[in-house]
Amino acid sequence: MTRVLVVEDDRELGELLVRAFGNAGYTTDLAGDGQAGLHRALTRGYDLLILDRGLPAIEGLDLLARLRRSGVQAPVVMLTALGTVADRVAGLDGGAEDYVVKPFDLDELLARVRVLLRRPPAPAGHVIAVGTAEFDLITRTVHTEDGTATTLSGRESDLLRLFAEHPSRVFSRREIAARVFPESGTDTLADTYVHYLRRKLGAAVVTTVRGTGYRLGRL
Repeated sequence: MTRVLVVEDDRELGELLVRAFGNAGYTTDLAGDGQAGLHRALTRGYDLLILDRGLPAIEGLDLLARLRRSGVQAPVVMLTALGTVADRVAGLDGGAEDYVVKPFDLDELLARVRVLLRRPPAPAGHVIAVGTAEFDLITRTVHTEDGTATTLSGRESDLLRLFAEHPSRVFSRREIAARVFPESGTDTLADTYVHYLRRKLGAAVVTTVRGTGYRLGRL
């Protein structure tokens, strides 16, 4: 059975989420602060984590960074009242797969969770080529020939994987949105995340095919 950890210091909200995930068929645990969340995540196997940002003991982004450094690769949804663009970018760049702002719709949150849990596992080799670079699907890290290592967020990783697994194919914005952001309802996220990949890996990593879409470039 799918196991979910909710790390939320608002006990009423935390218990609501535990009930909602339980009713949806997930086995769910609740931790009331970052330290308790760290201990549970490191000692028990979870398939998905829901993290508040404003946590006592260990703040949410710090908690996420510690988990990633410790090898915890379960997808993470940041659930927080901090909703500016800068806050969202910090959460996604920090390693979260999704970022949901309070107040939120419970049905939408559950839909986003289902999308994350449907993601295919990393293949046995788990390292694929991106031009002359190597992309580790488990750590979500791109290693270039000069020794540079760049870690991607979950959505950035999904997008680069799509391009890398079909290096000669051109994907329209609509196709990208359907494959990588199926819950978004808009294809504008394709442009946004192409921009994020270029910002982290260089402008040449994704090639724009005018009037058609995007395909893998080079590193």
